[in-house]
Amino acid sequence: MTSPDTVVTWVDVRDGLPRSGMPVAAAITGRYPAEDATEPDPATGEEFWLVRPMVFTALHWSEDGAEHRDCFVDSDGVVRLPHGRDSDETVTHWAELPTLPGGSTHGVLGADVQPALHHAWGTRPPPRPQGD
Repeated sequence: MTSPDTVVTWVDVRDGLPRSGMPVAAAITGRYPAEDATEPDPATGEEFWLVRPMVFTALHWSEDGAEHRDCFVDSDGVVRLPHGRDSDETVTHWAELPTLPGGSTHGVLGADVQPALHHAWGTRPPPRPQGD
């Protein structure tokens, strides 16, 4: 079996940004709103720092028509700016996503999927579907 381990190298956004269109792991910081707050107050709620998969883009248009430059966008379309820019939630660090197990690519499509899976699993056959 090939090793499933990978090494992540984090880049501080103050030192550089990914290329446009690059999917990344993004370390995001901000503050969850207080559960009992009737008005948003940045001083209330719980502070967080967590990792989310995102795509970095040089130019993004939000659904409301707002233009964003050099930003990170998650799968829900939420835009987060690099730390130091005016935003409630910012990206402090980013890392290139790891490659698929046993390979050097981030994605495989179509007829190449099964051979790639078999290569990653070594000579073991894939697990049998449940119910058989």
